[in-house]
Amino acid sequence: MSLPGLTLSVRGVPGKRAGLPPALYVHGLGGSSQNWSALMPLLADRVDGEALDLPGFGDAPPPDDGDYSVSAQARAVIRYLDASGRGPVHLVGNSMGGAAVTRVAAVRPDLVRTLTLISPALPELRPQLTAVPTGLLAVPGVTRLFSRLTRDWTPERRTREVLALCYGDPALVTPDGFTAAAEEYARRLELPYFWEVMTRSARGIVNAYTLGGQHNLWRQAQRVLAPTLLVYGGRDRLVSFRMARRAAAAFRGSRLLTLPEAGHVAMMECPETVARAFRELLDDEAAARGAAGADGSAGAVRSAAGAVSGDVGRS
Repeated sequence: MSLPGLTLSVRGVPGKRAGLPPALYVHGLGGSSQNWSALMPLLADRVDGEALDLPGFGDAPPPDDGDYSVSAQARAVIRYLDASGRGPVHLVGNSMGGAAVTRVAAVRPDLVRTLTLISPALPELRPQLTAVPTGLLAVPGVTRLFSRLTRDWTPERRTREVLALCYGDPALVTPDGFTAAAEEYARRLELPYFWEVMTRSARGIVNAYTLGGQHNLWRQAQRVLAPTLLVYGGRDRLVSFRMARRAAAAFRGSRLLTLPEAGHVAMMECPETVARAFRELLDDEAAARGAAGADGSAGAVRSAAGAVSGDVGRS
């Protein structure tokens, strides 16, 4: 979809029958819409799913303004939902995408029916040591140095390093899955903007961690009205498992799924378990929606949306 200053790539897994509610899946740093390939078909009997390539990732070109902040990514999601008319959606985000959709749910509750966050990149005061190298991508000059130091690495070696960082157990990746991931990595490395996108996106996450006031991600988590499912992996090397308890307290009425053997991408590591928890979220949301319809509460949510809809543009 082409929007002023922005071109988005969207991949869909249509619902198995007409009239299913829409869902939108948003990937993390270095990822793409392909990250949802295992989960989306499992939910096609419940939702009409689409996965977004954020600007500069997957098949989407960089944005004209070169803005890769979390706020810019949230605006991209909002602009897509407004332009497509698909909202309100069941909104799902992983890592960096989880931070972006948290902001979307806080400032545009009219666009979000439920929120599912898988290892969301919310601010940590003491990041775990295994996440530090990824954070260093935000430091000027580090990506150029890393690209020089690793210029002799094959796509296969690069892919193994990424999988070791993201998976609790990289052995879960099938041979075909590994080959596809390596081919995609090789394709991405040929793009002239690859390292710039990674650098600026990592810097955007770090900057989001430092924001205070109403734009602080934890403050915005407290404003989310949508029923929320939180998924954390016990072997996550990028988002600390200890953040699960804080997130459960921040998102009102949320439910928490902890997966001791999973890493940073539970939707790829154990999609059946994530799909089961998502189905339960949808069941409870549907029951609550029916009750809300009886007393007019849905109108109150729409009114709240109008009061805060401009916040993401100022962050």
